[in-house]
Amino acid sequence: MARTERIADTRAHTGEGPLWHPDEERLYWVDIPAGRLFQYDPATDEHAVAYETDGAPIGGYTIESDGALLLFTRRRVERLVPGESETHLVAEIDAETRFNDVIADPDGRVFCGTMPGEDHLGDLYRLDTDGSVSLVIENVDIPNGMGFSSGLETFYFTESEANRIFAFDYDRATGTLSNKRPFIDRSTDEGIPDGMTVDADDHVWSARWNGGKVVRYAPSGEVVTEFDLPARKVSSVTFGGPEYSDLYLTTALTDGDRATEGDGAGALFRIPDVGVGGVPEFRSDIA
Repeated sequence: MARTERIADTRAHTGEGPLWHPDEERLYWVDIPAGRLFQYDPATDEHAVAYETDGAPIGGYTIESDGALLLFTRRRVERLVPGESETHLVAEIDAETRFNDVIADPDGRVFCGTMPGEDHLGDLYRLDTDGSVSLVIENVDIPNGMGFSSGLETFYFTESEANRIFAFDYDRATGTLSNKRPFIDRSTDEGIPDGMTVDADDHVWSARWNGGKVVRYAPSGEVVTEFDLPARKVSSVTFGGPEYSDLYLTTALTDGDRATEGDGAGALFRIPDVGVGGVPEFRSDIA
């Protein structure tokens, strides 16, 4: 049985978006509503706030081709060079909402979801390398975790409130998605699918919000493995470490307390050597 390690007890309201930065050999993650970007250094076992906004939430981020970070906040996309305190505007969308999960594709574009508002559902946008923004999918009830199959022919997309993960055909040349179909459709499963990643064996790992676990699915959609965590709201998952052999997971405390949300709610966790490797996430390359 793999052991679960609590490595950064930040008591995050909504911990999200863990992402390994191979240039720095550190893990980054965010507390969305607090607008805080954290970093964890496994060499020293220390964590710190790497950047904090002036109050805007950070929904997600990518690593740029040069190692900078691309932050997706409220309507805005901003470039941050690690160690600096100022960001630079890259793009903006015409919507009164914040971004949620984002992912870079193999050619440097970024797929970025937005949250529902009072009078509208969420959407999925694509930020192209020239800085232009295109609407890809409309009316999504909380767009969430995304990933690519190892052959790059399939794009996975989580719609949390529908309790589904969908698969699309992915055209790398244009960034176009087509042929939407269910990949995971298990409304009776415990918890709601949230963030996700795809491992080196082409299996999908899905964090389960209100389910207290992460689930590994085979390409057929069958459940292969589950790991329980001491937090009800497991929000996202990624692989990290020099060999991408460790599983990192974010959790959320929200407005609850640990008596109801779990002893580890809001902490960052690591499960070392889960028996399968991950792959580096693609980098964005936005002008």
